[in-house]
Amino acid sequence: MTKLAVLVAMLAVTGGCGRDGADAGSRPLTVFAASSLTEVFPELEPRARYQFAGSDDLALQLREGAGADVLAAASLNYSAELHDEGVVGQPVVFATNRLVLAVPEDNPGGIRSVDDLSAPDVRLVIGAEGVPVGDYTRQVLDNLDATAVLESVVSEEEDVKAIVSKIALGEADAGFVYATDVRSAEEDILSIELPAEAQPTVEYTIAVVSESERKTEAQAFIDLVLSDEGVEALEAAGFGTP
Repeated sequence: MTKLAVLVAMLAVTGGCGRDGADAGSRPLTVFAASSLTEVFPELEPRARYQFAGSDDLALQLREGAGADVLAAASLNYSAELHDEGVVGQPVVFATNRLVLAVPEDNPGGIRSVDDLSAPDVRLVIGAEGVPVGDYTRQVLDNLDATAVLESVVSEEEDVKAIVSKIALGEADAGFVYATDVRSAEEDILSIELPAEAQPTVEYTIAVVSESERKTEAQAFIDLVLSDEGVEALEAAGFGTP
């Protein structure tokens, strides 16, 4: 039996009601994951219950006692901090990503590069400070000595999917997102590659939540993500390997 089949068999017995009023054996495995994993994780394991949000928000929820079994974050920083605090086990890097500049499919702002973001009336949307995609964006602009374009920011979002949505709806002329998010919305937005020297190190980490009552299943999910099946699914979605 393959590793995937073993995990499916293990999780099959957990389908049931939510956490409230239920014991650990009567609910699906609960995975807190970065928004950029919204498409790939449910495809990899549809039986788990997912909560997708910015990694900073997920970290805050875990610190406040929210019930989860696995944390998959888009930043090593949050996982490392939570590990130091005893909230999660040892985090493991399982994927990488890169930032791109995204524009609506018809590109009404005529954006061709980061330099164009300083043009009058350009509406730029980015992630808020503390949100991984927002912090990575500021690293990119700092690396390019282009922090002046922050004057064009009209909105700061709490996760990358909100940035993608505003661009796709024409509510912004450009935004910085992960390359994988452009792939999942390629009918509505286009991507502009950034110079390699400007790219931050974008690493995704995964760990078992310390208070989980289902550590065996949680570790099995992590093993699936790290397996050949998991790597293949992540690469198909545009993620890089560590």
